[in-house]
Amino acid sequence: MHPYKRSIRVSDLIRKEIAEIIMHKLRDPRVGFVTVTGVDVSDDLRNAMVYVSVLEEARQDEVIKTLNASAKFIRGELAHGVRIKFIPRLIFKIDKSIEYGIKIDKILNEIKSQATQDESETEDGS
Repeated sequence: MHPYKRSIRVSDLIRKEIAEIIMHKLRDPRVGFVTVTGVDVSDDLRNAMVYVSVLEEARQDEVIKTLNASAKFIRGELAHGVRIKFIPRLIFKIDKSIEYGIKIDKILNEIKSQATQDESETEDGS
């Protein structure tokens, strides 16, 4: 028995293949620099949510529209590189986890600086 679900293994394989396809085979200048950060495949392997991060924040919407318009081409290329019964329908979305991580890091730094400030005030007041 495999240590984790098949959909997770397929997700990882599809992520790698899609990254290669976008980098080497998709010749659309509107895409620019894109990183495929993750893929969530449904348990029935029919749908895949592809999460990407875009270097230029101002162009995120344009890049997502372009990738979703190119989904049939990418899916066709994926069929050549991945041997599974069904190639999932691809839906591209912006990965918000990086922004979320930066926000959490900022909050943690504020808490740390506040704790340091409180300690120094306590030592001065003694």
